[in-house]
Amino acid sequence: MIEIIAITLWVCFAAYTVWYFTSAKHYVPLTPREVRLLWKIHKQTAGCDSKRWREIRRGRKIVGFACECGYKYMQKRPIVASTPQPVVTQSLATIYQKLHRA
Repeated sequence: MIEIIAITLWVCFAAYTVWYFTSAKHYVPLTPREVRLLWKIHKQTAGCDSKRWREIRRGRKIVGFACECGYKYMQKRPIVASTPQPVVTQSLATIYQKLHRA
């Protein structure tokens, strides 16, 4: 009986860990300028005729906006996100050889 409970707990823990690293997200703060730009993009792409929008805040930070038409945008990012690796087109040895030709 204890073995079944232990296996169940490990499976639940593994499922939670997978969810946490793949789906869990947090709000990313935006500047007022970014929010205004995103609203203008929304107006252009959706053909929205609204004249006003309001900020969506979490704590003291702006995380999105709500348009008069009912559209809401909130900036979210995965909790665990890897940074993109830079693309290196030439090796350092090749660059060194080009710079120091005899």
